[in-house]
Amino acid sequence: MDKLRHTFYELVQRFTDTVSVADRLWDEIAKHYSARQRHYHNLSHLEAMRGELVSVTEELSYAEAVWFALYYHDLVYNVGASDNEEKSATLAQQRLATLGADHTFTDRVARHIIATKKHEWSPDQDTNFLVDADLSILGVSPERYRAYTQQIRKEYAVYPDFLYHPGRRKVLRHFLDLPTIYKTEIFRNRYEAQARKNLAWELTQL
Repeated sequence: MDKLRHTFYELVQRFTDTVSVADRLWDEIAKHYSARQRHYHNLSHLEAMRGELVSVTEELSYAEAVWFALYYHDLVYNVGASDNEEKSATLAQQRLATLGADHTFTDRVARHIIATKKHEWSPDQDTNFLVDADLSILGVSPERYRAYTQQIRKEYAVYPDFLYHPGRRKVLRHFLDLPTIYKTEIFRNRYEAQARKNLAWELTQL
């Protein structure tokens, strides 16, 4: 995870040269994403998204806001709550404010984060790239996708199958019913076809 940490420090250093501030913010991020109950929404998830965003950096209009949104988008993750994204966005705004970021910037980051809740198309193409990176796991190889479904099930282990399966089926059908899962042409070309195969397969397993 060295690249993940290094990228975060580079972001923070654009606001302050105080290493202790970067250390404090990174330690908070690492602690949240390393929580025991996180089997998928962890630092490995951030690293995978980091790789996806690196590949489209030149397409981003305000890259710094997208990168900060990456680190904070799942900071709060409680499988029994419906406001994780909102709480994550608020924390991101608070932390960025301590760096001296203005409201325009912090609000932009917050909007990106909240968009990862429903993964809907946005008129802001930067948001679409972040959301597509978040959904890139849906279009990975069948083997990796199977592992992902197991990781998600572990995160929701508190729910028995008779509760988990209907909710999961609803999520899968939602994505399959969309005209396109991915909002950007780059990610559609990269993952759309395989994502639909993976989602259809998972439906047969529930």
